Amino acid sequence: MAKITVLCVGRLKETYWTNACAEYEKRLRRYCDLQIIEIKESFSDDVIEESKRLLKKIPDHAFVVVCDVAGAAQDSLQWAAMVQEATEQNGKEIVFVIGGSNGIDPSVVSRAQERVSFSKMTFPHQLFRVVLLEQLYRAFKIMKNEKYHK
Repeated sequence: MAKITVLCVGRLKETYWTNACAEYEKRLRRYCDLQIIEIKESFSDDVIEESKRLLKKIPDHAFVVVCDVAGAAQDSLQWAAMVQEATEQNGKEIVFVIGGSNGIDPSVVSRAQERVSFSKMTFPHQLFRVVLLEQLYRAFKIMKNEKYHK
């Protein structure tokens, strides 16, 4: 079973984000060993401290995907193929990194094997966590040839 870690800057504060994430976490348990790690958000514009905390949480052997507006755009099939290749070929833990409101330092980006954009728009990191979990769920449904609403 794939091991997936979602490494996030900041905590979910509102109940509706917590509930939405909990629903996708429940659905994903069927497909992967999912772990969500939250690190403390920096309240200054300096992302260096956040980046140090992020890098400490990434295992040396992990396949890292940074979610970044400047990354490469993928459709759902390409996304599922990337997740499948990372889980099957590498046999490693996949760590998805969601930065905070100040962005992601180049030191974290350079650690990643993939840099993926979900849109040219910027999303609040709390909302994006829900989007990422839903897209992971969709990827596993595609990988298993299971139906999922469009």
